[in-house]
Amino acid sequence: MKRYTATCAFALLALAACGAGDTPGTLPESDQDAPEATESTAVQPPAYNADRNAYFGDLHIHTQASFDAYIFNVRKTADDAYRFAKGETVRHPSGFDMTIAGGPLDFYAVTDHAEYLGILPAMNTEGHPLNGLQRSQDMFSVDREKITAAFQTVGSSVRTGERIDEMYDQDLMDSVWAENIAAAESHNQPGVFTTFSAYEYTAVSVGSADGEQTFAGGNLHRNVFFRGAAPSRAFSTLDSPNPEDLWDWMDEQRDAGFEALAIPHNSNVSNGQMFKRETYDGDPLSVEYADQRMRNEPLVEITQVKGTSETHPDLSPNDEWADFELYDRLLGGYTISATNGGFVREAYRNGLSLLEAQGFDPFRFGLVAASDSHTVAGAYAEDDYWSKVGIVDGLPVFRGSIPFGNATDWDNQPDNSTTRNASEWFSRWSASGLTGVWAEENTRDAIYDAFRRKETFATTGPRMKVRFFGSLSFSPDLLNDPDLVSKAYASGVPMGSDLIGDGSAPVFLVWAQRDPNAAALQRAQVVKVTAAGETVYDVACHIGKPDPVTHRCADNRSGVDMQTCAPTGDGAGELKTLWSDPNFSADTYATYYVRVLENPTCRWSTWEALRNGTPPRPDRATTIQERAYTSPIWYSPSQ
Repeated sequence: MKRYTATCAFALLALAACGAGDTPGTLPESDQDAPEATESTAVQPPAYNADRNAYFGDLHIHTQASFDAYIFNVRKTADDAYRFAKGETVRHPSGFDMTIAGGPLDFYAVTDHAEYLGILPAMNTEGHPLNGLQRSQDMFSVDREKITAAFQTVGSSVRTGERIDEMYDQDLMDSVWAENIAAAESHNQPGVFTTFSAYEYTAVSVGSADGEQTFAGGNLHRNVFFRGAAPSRAFSTLDSPNPEDLWDWMDEQRDAGFEALAIPHNSNVSNGQMFKRETYDGDPLSVEYADQRMRNEPLVEITQVKGTSETHPDLSPNDEWADFELYDRLLGGYTISATNGGFVREAYRNGLSLLEAQGFDPFRFGLVAASDSHTVAGAYAEDDYWSKVGIVDGLPVFRGSIPFGNATDWDNQPDNSTTRNASEWFSRWSASGLTGVWAEENTRDAIYDAFRRKETFATTGPRMKVRFFGSLSFSPDLLNDPDLVSKAYASGVPMGSDLIGDGSAPVFLVWAQRDPNAAALQRAQVVKVTAAGETVYDVACHIGKPDPVTHRCADNRSGVDMQTCAPTGDGAGELKTLWSDPNFSADTYATYYVRVLENPTCRWSTWEALRNGTPPRPDRATTIQERAYTSPIWYSPSQ
């Protein structure tokens, strides 16, 4: 028998607690009384397509087996996660139903933390040997200080890699890993719905201040995915907190027949460590390092609930859209993360600098997105958002979108742990995101192959479709050709590829289609990165063509009625163009990727304030522009 508690505790690495005196309302103790899930609507999947279909999925989902989900009353399993992705309804720990916005996904991956995988549920199960530990009694007591202290030791162990021997049960962790593998196998339906055996490797750089170790740290997490069969044990930070040791293990597994790749995430809060220009131990980078990193980490997660990792206004001062959904607090604290070394666009630039100077580039990542939901269910829509963690951010008041204490305005809000966490953490989080892939069919092999060749794109939630090709020989009439895609593949390269120059300027095909359930499109852009800098070009506009001097579209006067969140103005259903770089240099290495922007819409926090009849939170954006990012095409001068 398991005891269920709604007592608030600290989340991963001290996500702050809420005591009974801090929060209004009563939360349910369990979700065992949730109604039966509804049947998903059957939709005929697309047929095999040599020119490849767009498929959408989430590659970053946690269940009760993750220690930082279970502590916040998450009691759903991998089976529940896959049922949600296929369109069924599951219950949130705070007592409401969650149903996926936009219909079933095409693929989904449960990525529970390998560290202490399934240990907390066992500690909270009467009769289990781990339940008898004093640590277990403290962690599931009603004493806030005991809960916090017990849970903090788990977070500290994950950070340092130093095991807590009394609660480290490798056989139990292996059995829960086997259960997650079995769930992925049982829900995988070739041609209809794809799953991968996967887990999260939870490395964190431990910070220091005045010579003392601090609890807040930089995120170095990776999600590890297996193409098919998976090994019987998952490598975690309790084996080594050094991600380069993870790569060594992955190389060994690949040699043993277990093909795998890893995807880093939240470089934005890595404290500048994710893309630093030295090894984990501070040694100079080398061609061997670059080869191993790209072999094991061909993709990077550019956006998710904890913000966007594309770029930052300090790094891209001439990019008007660089301030999108920025989140900068280190894990488990309020310390602001270092900017340099934490964003993908800067990594592209630094990689090209290394390539020109030393002949290797360790940062040639394709792009994906995910939710990082810890409730088994991703919240991708601004108007249907439930955040990430569980009971501590499951209701609008906890995540700071409506005033505390039933107030009608934002004046004189109390200063306590709940309001501070809402201000510093939860209100800054995002309703994001989804990965798009171009694959021949919805199978593990086809989708995994798309991962490997980096024919992937990331969205902040909407299911817009984006194509990106480059060529030295595209003809001007290609846009109107009925065989456009097959000819683009035949005479060019898709996103994620290298384009070797011959001295002539390449031509790029950019093609975006809106999500019919989301806002219309405003503009498509090409972001060009070189070792010397970067330029953002508008290349396709809802109205007219980009200005040839400013490279910007005219204002299409789209907006939002802030009384209803209804869109105003008009936008495009499709943007399609052929584009050549007006500042092309045949002798310069360059990275090109596409960014597509929708018209403005209400941010999730504005939607929740509107429903509550109160003003939107004044220190957060009221509207956003949802977007998509493609993997780059890397141009190299002729050899």
